[in-house]
Amino acid sequence: MSAPVRVWLNRTYAENVFFIEQLRAAPRQVEVHATHVDADSPVLAAADVASLEPDGLAPDEYVAFALEYCARNAVDVFLPRLNQLAISLHRKDFQEVGTALACPPATAIAAFDSKVDGYAAIASAGLPTPPWWQVRTADELLAAVTAIEAADGVPCLKPASGAGGEGFRVLTREPFGLHALSGWPSGHVQLDQVLAAMDGSDTPVDLLVMPYLEGPEVSVDCLADLDGRLITAVGRTKHRRRRSFTTAARYLEPARQLVETLGVAFLSNVQFRHHHGEPVIIDVNTRPSGGLHQLSLAGLNLPWNAVQLALGEIPVPGPADRLAGIEYTLVSGVHPVLPRQVPPALERIPVAFDLVDALPG
Repeated sequence: MSAPVRVWLNRTYAENVFFIEQLRAAPRQVEVHATHVDADSPVLAAADVASLEPDGLAPDEYVAFALEYCARNAVDVFLPRLNQLAISLHRKDFQEVGTALACPPATAIAAFDSKVDGYAAIASAGLPTPPWWQVRTADELLAAVTAIEAADGVPCLKPASGAGGEGFRVLTREPFGLHALSGWPSGHVQLDQVLAAMDGSDTPVDLLVMPYLEGPEVSVDCLADLDGRLITAVGRTKHRRRRSFTTAARYLEPARQLVETLGVAFLSNVQFRHHHGEPVIIDVNTRPSGGLHQLSLAGLNLPWNAVQLALGEIPVPGPADRLAGIEYTLVSGVHPVLPRQVPPALERIPVAFDLVDALPG
């Protein structure tokens, strides 16, 4: 029997317990390593080898820690989430310790390091983005909101840097009232409160403002080879609780152009909404999406295909048209965590060397 493929996921999202399940469904044995700073992360309980990471490391220090971890544990494939850009810059150093990185090149990661850079990169590839304004002052925010309202749009804001929908708010001119305290908290925030907060802020402000975009949201999961050539892409359409898959060219073709123009190798995710009925790209993730496991409904296992690519193999994901017509919904499940008292196997990895001096070069 051949030795298992050792795959390491560093400080990743809890949803990636599903990613681990897909790796376990591969035709070859996979030994999953996971590290995190949170002992209660379900990812640690799902892994074959779990450890607590050192916390508070600078990116270069983290790279040195990661190199030492890969060498000590004979990791075959490393799928980084935390400090992905810094790690990708040291791809050759990881190769020298026998570890292949399953992440895009640093140039592609850097292009989407902030949403401002990302929208500029999308536009440079000739692809559609929503109207957007970068604002740093209250005057700039008010001007952007006024322009959006003049075009009969509803203004929204979100941080210029951030993951997912963190910080997304819909701006309203409606005064704050007691009605806002009933029911569940909403995603709306009063414009006058934001303007006042910006005027009184002692720290720099960097926000994006754009009109509220029409649904449904379409999230395209992509797998590309080491040169960024697209191997397969499937869209997941989200409309309230109902989900479905799409292989429509109006989503897959822009995703292909973006991935191949910017060389976004391995797993990535391109998100669309609609402006005046036409798809526009609202975000690009240079990492696997949290919903990637949903493609298993049609027998696709893109996590394993990405590992194959890293190992120098040519994956054959299967025809995406099998997804046509499949509709589904998501139901949350229960996932175990490790015992509250941390066992010896989950002791925090010690840092017993000068991490900066240990970094090659």
